[in-house]
Amino acid sequence: MIHLPNLIMDLALILGAAAVTTLIFKKLKQPLVLGYIIAGILVGPYFDLFPTVQEKDNILIWSEIGVIFLLFSLGLEFSFKKLMKVGGSASITAFVEVVVMLGLGYATGMLLGWNAMDSIFLGGVLSISSTTIIIRAFEELGVKGQKFAGLVFGILVVEDLIAIVLLVLLSTLAVSQQFAGQEMLISVVKLVFFLILWFIGGIFFIPTLLKKTKKLMSEETLLVTSIALCLLMVVLATQVGFSAALGAFIMGSILAETTQAEKIEHLVKSVKDLFGAIFFVSVGMLIDPEMLQRYLGPVILITVITLVGKTLSTTLGAVLSGQPLKSSVQAGMSLAQIGEFSFIIATLGLTLKVTSDFLYPIAVAVSAVTTFTTPYMIKVAEPFYNWLDKRLPEKWKTSLARYSSGAQTISQASDWQVVLKGYLTNTVVCSVILLAIGLLSSIYILPKANDLVGVKSGKIVTAAVTFLAMAPFLWALAVRQVQGKAYSNLRAQNKYKGPLALLRIARITLSVFLIGFMVGRFFSFGVAFTVTLAIVAVLIIFSRKIQVFYDRLEARFFSNFNAREAAAEAQKKKEPVLAPWDAHLASFNVHADWDGVGKTLEELGLREKYGVNIALIERGERLIPIPPKSERLYPGDRLQVIGTDDQITAFRNYIEYHVPALKQARSEVELRRYEVQPGSQVFGKTIRQSGIRELAHSMVVGIERGEERILNPISDMQLEDGDVVWVVGNPRRTAALFRAKGEAPKKTV
Repeated sequence: MIHLPNLIMDLALILGAAAVTTLIFKKLKQPLVLGYIIAGILVGPYFDLFPTVQEKDNILIWSEIGVIFLLFSLGLEFSFKKLMKVGGSASITAFVEVVVMLGLGYATGMLLGWNAMDSIFLGGVLSISSTTIIIRAFEELGVKGQKFAGLVFGILVVEDLIAIVLLVLLSTLAVSQQFAGQEMLISVVKLVFFLILWFIGGIFFIPTLLKKTKKLMSEETLLVTSIALCLLMVVLATQVGFSAALGAFIMGSILAETTQAEKIEHLVKSVKDLFGAIFFVSVGMLIDPEMLQRYLGPVILITVITLVGKTLSTTLGAVLSGQPLKSSVQAGMSLAQIGEFSFIIATLGLTLKVTSDFLYPIAVAVSAVTTFTTPYMIKVAEPFYNWLDKRLPEKWKTSLARYSSGAQTISQASDWQVVLKGYLTNTVVCSVILLAIGLLSSIYILPKANDLVGVKSGKIVTAAVTFLAMAPFLWALAVRQVQGKAYSNLRAQNKYKGPLALLRIARITLSVFLIGFMVGRFFSFGVAFTVTLAIVAVLIIFSRKIQVFYDRLEARFFSNFNAREAAAEAQKKKEPVLAPWDAHLASFNVHADWDGVGKTLEELGLREKYGVNIALIERGERLIPIPPKSERLYPGDRLQVIGTDDQITAFRNYIEYHVPALKQARSEVELRRYEVQPGSQVFGKTIRQSGIRELAHSMVVGIERGEERILNPISDMQLEDGDVVWVVGNPRRTAALFRAKGEAPKKTV
């Protein structure tokens, strides 16, 4: 008999259980995460009815890989630009909510008689909401387009970043086992240093690598390369003392700035789903039902604190950030749950062996309960606000409205603020790069050089190479003029000449200090002093050439940083503008179990409900262009649908079955624009009278009249001189209707 490793049998058991439970949860329209957790309970060591996983340690390793891919995918969706676009409201709200919940979690743990470490980790578990659950709930309830949803998504982005920082801080705290302020500060500084270094280095090199090898990159090689980069960053992060999750998140964020981001995200999705499923199943495996029964009281208490505390803290933070009360209440009630990051934080405590066994199953139980309550909290948010609004004193409502409008006014930064911000950014970035170059050369390059050419020569060669690499950044730190226009405005005012001179002296002093510090790692004090003066002289003499080289480096960085947006703009210029509403064609299959089967287009009311139009039905070898309202839809039909991105997305969610686009060669249906001219067959007629549907087998989907844009115009609308009419259908027949008498046929757009 062939021996089968236990790991393969365990994986078969885990994925089989996950498949069955998720099918059930999909049918019940419940979050799949809960299905995975229940599957873990069923195949875990505490449940004897079904076969049990034999090698739990190996599965935990797979689950760690799951965490890596979850964070890698989150980084791909994150993007540093997205954080910058979030705005102050989301940042302030997230910060207030996290601080309040950290305090509430710690106080609750101490109230229950837990030790300090359990209480601290409980605060971390309760402070982060679930991105997955909220996005799914918003989609199901159809509130993604509402005003408060944008605020919620911004808060989630900031929370995810805070969660990464929490993982680092909690790891440091777990190792030291005490609130060591100095160690925590060192950890934060170390984190900031490596984040800046990794981001700058990653943006400078990785997009260029992907661009140079684009022609060689098939889907397979791109997937392998992306995962390799992710795991390399994971190794690097763990080598310098951070978690693997942080490394995966950082590499995902770097790749999110490349032109290949969407493709990488698509390729990695299946890998993430597989290992993510194993992770959440392993979460369920660690749950002991007897322990949950024993700690039922704390579960109920912590659930209530989560629902009430997160609602109130988020609402308070949103109001303080200047949001209207209604949006604040809706955001607060939407974020009243914990999710995947809470599991990761709880897992960290178990892995480091600093938390008690009961904390993990309690966290999972609270997450399960709050996941079920999330849709109901979102639904009752607006009615609750209406109830609250009726009972608030008028004076309070007036004060809140005045504060909200005042907080959202745009204030223009002064020239002095602009200059200080520019110099601070320049100083921090250049200092990080200089320190990184110096440490890299002294720790790694110098020993190698000593082995190759001897100690004395090795020091000289290494120092020369090091300061050659540092020269552009030393110049930028000491000499480069930042924010030229604002700086010139300040220079023109006598009162600012003194502070600007002090600012310049401070930059030069810092540069000289860094040079001396680095030289001191290679030579004695006397030699270091002489070499420092020589390097300063070289920087002054060759300032112009160094500036040119630095400008090239900076241009390369910003070219890579903005490559994704530049590619999108270039693509827009290449593509013809289809309509002012960005309408386009998309294809769908009619599935046998779809509830629209057998109904007419009039009964379905797709245009009224979703704003889309059916341009073509392909039924076997038969094509039905611009089908009438009485046409019924049957299983196997292929529909070519026209609409905007949002409309197509809404229709896709309805039909729940997306297929590849039809080959255009098989269809004579196209979306084109025509101008109404005097003498044409349609001039002065209504859409119904024009014969566009009957004679050309086409359909009007939009009209531009001056500055006005009309989507899905009524059939009684009269076509006037100069109207631009967007028509989907047979272009040859339609063009004949719009052609003025005596006008030669011409190509339409």
